[in-house]
Amino acid sequence: MDEINPRRPAVSAPMSVEEFDAAIRSVGTERYHDKHVFHKLLHGGKLNKGQVQAWALNRYCYQEAVPRKDAAFMSRVHDRALRREWISRIHDHDGLGDEPGGIERWLILTDGLGLDRDYVTSMRGALPATRHIVESYVRFVREQPLVVAVASSLTELFAPSIHRERIAGMLENYEFIGDGVMAYFRRRLSQAPRDSDFALCYVKANAITRAEQEACVDAVRFKCNVLWAQLDVLNHAYVTPALVPPGAFVPEKD
Repeated sequence: MDEINPRRPAVSAPMSVEEFDAAIRSVGTERYHDKHVFHKLLHGGKLNKGQVQAWALNRYCYQEAVPRKDAAFMSRVHDRALRREWISRIHDHDGLGDEPGGIERWLILTDGLGLDRDYVTSMRGALPATRHIVESYVRFVREQPLVVAVASSLTELFAPSIHRERIAGMLENYEFIGDGVMAYFRRRLSQAPRDSDFALCYVKANAITRAEQEACVDAVRFKCNVLWAQLDVLNHAYVTPALVPPGAFVPEKD
């Protein structure tokens, strides 16, 4: 029998399925962006129209990136069944047939806020930091092991509550927000649980070692940080200290 080397670090046993699930969900409890001050201002009716426009315009960068990161993920997948499942995410955002898709529904929101559609889709007015943050997510999904890339999507576990809060808060608090422009969030109430259920099952089945499990939990932290950082830069540019960088969208004076 080999002697035990006291200097050799102990090998951590994998978490149980229940422990793994709890570790993933605890990330949302700690750092999902529903806790961000900008989120609370937005949903609480504390922003003016220009600030809401800035949020919608910058968030378009993220919406536009989602099908690109999913396409990048699929380009590395050899499992046909996984590709058949995952492609629905691209269809959800880009549309398919008569279904316009989430990006079109987001543009209906920016249209309703009085933003020029060509200006929004050009992303010329987005904050430079917003675009860097969003592209970091695309790179992460392109480069990380497949199970870790899938895990980064698990912030969708926490999304339905924020969508319900957004619909109720914005309709109640902003006279310039109409019911029709909330279609994106209403559709995500059914899409996000479907996607997160599949992704969570996949991650639990394919993250076998403790190291893989911890990398998946870290991926959820990373994605929460991506969402949080987007609100950080919006708050800095448009709320306090309200320092809009050169070339970025400048709201009209009230």
